[in-house]
Amino acid sequence: MKQQETIDYLLKVVWQNMANSYNQIASGVGITQAIGYVLINIEKEGTPVSKLAGLLGVKATSLSRMLNNMEEQNLIYREIAVGDKRSVKVFLTEFGIEKRQVAKGVVIAFNEYLNANLSITERNHLVSTLQKVNKLTLAYTITTEDDKQKD
Repeated sequence: MKQQETIDYLLKVVWQNMANSYNQIASGVGITQAIGYVLINIEKEGTPVSKLAGLLGVKATSLSRMLNNMEEQNLIYREIAVGDKRSVKVFLTEFGIEKRQVAKGVVIAFNEYLNANLSITERNHLVSTLQKVNKLTLAYTITTEDDKQKD
């Protein structure tokens, strides 16, 4: 099987193209695709840093640089969670709320574009297939030669 025919390759290429498009649009309003994604996922009552890290697929410590940058841009502020001094919540500033609306608008417009160019059947099939691939990915374990020798 050629690499270009594998599911993981195609998913990576499609996501990279989408992220590049989002980044190009986001740079026009002074943010990045990743910052837009964080802004969209911060709840009104604040969102724990650990939850944001999970949504981005990074460790909380890796998220720190991005959050510092976002604070410097006056998009967010952080507070120690009431009742748990180890937990930090992230909140949007007024400026962050404005940028969040821009980011949401871009996502909505892109999805409307996709919906206009995919039939309902194609869209439903794609969503269903991606959900199944995600479940299969989470359930997948590889058996290595080392594992076989232990049996």
